[in-house]
Amino acid sequence: MKDIALVLSSGGARGLAHIGVIEELESQGYHIASIAGCSMGALIGGFYAAGKLGEYREWMKTVDRRKMLDLIDFSLSLNHIVKGEKIIEAMKAIIPDVAIEDLSIPFCAVSTDWEHGEEVVFRQGSLYDAIRASISLPSFFDPVRRDGRILIDGGVINPLPLNRVERHEGDLLVGVDVSGHNYEAQSHLQRLAREKEKRQRDQSLGGKILNKLIPDNIEFNYITLLSRTSSLMIRQNSKLMAQLMQPDLLIDIQMEKFDSFDYDKSERLITVGRNKARKALAALEAVR
Repeated sequence: MKDIALVLSSGGARGLAHIGVIEELESQGYHIASIAGCSMGALIGGFYAAGKLGEYREWMKTVDRRKMLDLIDFSLSLNHIVKGEKIIEAMKAIIPDVAIEDLSIPFCAVSTDWEHGEEVVFRQGSLYDAIRASISLPSFFDPVRRDGRILIDGGVINPLPLNRVERHEGDLLVGVDVSGHNYEAQSHLQRLAREKEKRQRDQSLGGKILNKLIPDNIEFNYITLLSRTSSLMIRQNSKLMAQLMQPDLLIDIQMEKFDSFDYDKSERLITVGRNKARKALAALEAVR
């Protein structure tokens, strides 16, 4: 059995693929000896270290679009859209809080100090406090205020914290990066969908009018522009960290069919993670 120091990246709902990676690692006899995570990677990693990943997976099976809306506590604040309290309380109902120092394996979560632009690494204290700070997506979730600091999503500074995981002699450093997105493939799929929709409307006069009114680049607007810009910056930071730390194995999972809010597609995302991990491990074993 080979020990692994496992690092899980940010990536929103795409981070559910981390579950599949963990399952495949265990099924092939690898032992996760320590874990570090950022944002969704912190949530998955923390629940794994607490021995509760199975409970979380089962709960995610119940999450559909309606339940997602029920878990959103909208805010009238000017600096965030969602308070983020309902989702944490819902998870606490199935997975009780625990002190990080009491977890079965060493774990840490990375957040960002908004005022000083520094990493904040949680290695002790409430697991949920660490997760909540690490997933605090700027402008979406209410920032966390702790010890005089304003804490936001760790992905802003270090989306793949390979330099923060606890290491043990002889272990393998394994990173799982779901921060990337295959935008070229996604755009191609969107174009095909629009062309199909237009063909279906072409038979009527109203359809022909709509085809003239709806621009071909409808997906290009200020929301998608800001979202993609942020994603590209996070992706670049994760690639630079991988170049700096040179992990023994980097499982790079770029997706074209799933976005950051596809939490209702958990099982499909888990399958993607498991399949990618299987291929990456096969390639690793082939050169060892």
